[in-house]
Amino acid sequence: MNEAKSILKDIKSKKYHPVYFLGGEEPYFIDVISNFIQNTVLAEHEKDFNQTILYGKETKANEIIDAAKRFPMMSEYQVIIVKEAQGLGKELDKLEGYFSNPQPTTILVFCSKYKKIDKRKKISKLIQKTGILFESKKLYENQIGDFITSVLRNKGLSINPKANLMLTEFLGTDLSKINKELEKLQIIIPKGTTITPKDIEVNIGISKDFNVFELNDAIGTKNQLKAYRIANYFLENPKEKPLVVTISLLFSFFSKIMQYHGLVDKSENNVASKLKINRFFIKDYVTAARNYPMKKISYIIEKIRISDIKSKGVGSSQFGQEDILRELLVQIFS
Repeated sequence: MNEAKSILKDIKSKKYHPVYFLGGEEPYFIDVISNFIQNTVLAEHEKDFNQTILYGKETKANEIIDAAKRFPMMSEYQVIIVKEAQGLGKELDKLEGYFSNPQPTTILVFCSKYKKIDKRKKISKLIQKTGILFESKKLYENQIGDFITSVLRNKGLSINPKANLMLTEFLGTDLSKINKELEKLQIIIPKGTTITPKDIEVNIGISKDFNVFELNDAIGTKNQLKAYRIANYFLENPKEKPLVVTISLLFSFFSKIMQYHGLVDKSENNVASKLKINRFFIKDYVTAARNYPMKKISYIIEKIRISDIKSKGVGSSQFGQEDILRELLVQIFS
């Protein structure tokens, strides 16, 4: 994420490179960088003659080289974007000669979604020497909250930690999907506003009362009535709240409580760092740790593992999905 920001910062400052090879498993950053180049390097009146879009499967290496060696017309640069560059196959290797001596007035961009270039190959070393070789990596779940905060900050908005967690839980790690929802919020909510759980519920349709965060809170505070109400909502809406996902998030919650018990240094900074949580939620884990000693947590985690196996259809022929979650809650609260 930081590398992508650095590349965008340079482009904004008009510090261009003759070659950008954007590849990897996360398409979002590839789209952001390539779209930014496509939309900002050339003025609108320069694009007709100086901006070319090619597609990997339909393009040969010699066509790319011929286009890249042209001089721009009435412009300082020309931009060539090769989309679906993963489809170039062996044609990519034929570009070694060009990469060793690229045209300085051409900005040549390759978008290779879901496929990164082998950094051991000569071609990757040539790209690194004369341009930018960017690997777009998937973010881990614990990085999504920071991503949401960063995107909203750039849009002039901030977000309540609980609202952030609701988005993370509901949208997962699909950055393109997350960004689309954040764009909706940007249109609806005025700049300078802090987004709240109520905003998320009204504008995106995620319940502020029936989500895994609230289930964790109910379990952590031993509020059985609230926990069973939320569980019933989940069971009535299995597409929105799949059991396997709920169990996975419960496992994560209790694993963090176990980690908290094991910490010698229980200062806020250390807890937030070790548990990889926002400081806003530390008090919830402190409360849960008081209610669930280490021995009880070990028992619960074992029961969660068994429930996880059952939820995937192993050894649970006599159990319905609703029975698995309700039985697990009984075991947690017993």
